[in-house]
Amino acid sequence: MFKTNEYFDGNVKSIALESAEGRATIGVMAKGEYEFGTSTIEIMTVTSGKLEVLMPGETEWKTYKKFETFVVEKGVKFRCRATEDTPYLCLYK
Repeated sequence: MFKTNEYFDGNVKSIALESAEGRATIGVMAKGEYEFGTSTIEIMTVTSGKLEVLMPGETEWKTYKKFETFVVEKGVKFRCRATEDTPYLCLYK
C-alpha cells in the first residue's frame, strides 16, 4: 500500500504514494537543519509553516512559506532549515 520513510533519527518522516501527478511523498520535518540529496528532479511544496532552503551554489537562504514551491535538480545536495515542524509535498520527476 503506502511506504513510510524515516530520516535523521526520525526528525523527517514521509509517506510515499502514487498520485495523479506521479510519484510523491507527503512528509513532515521537525524543527532543525537537514541536508538532502536528490536522485530525480524534486518539486517541493510547503503545506504549512515555512522552510528556509539553501540550494547548491547559492550563498543566501531563501524562505518558502505555506503553498510556495521550489524545484531541486537531479543529482545535487541541498539544505533545509525548518524553524518549526513543517509539512511538505514532494513530487518526483
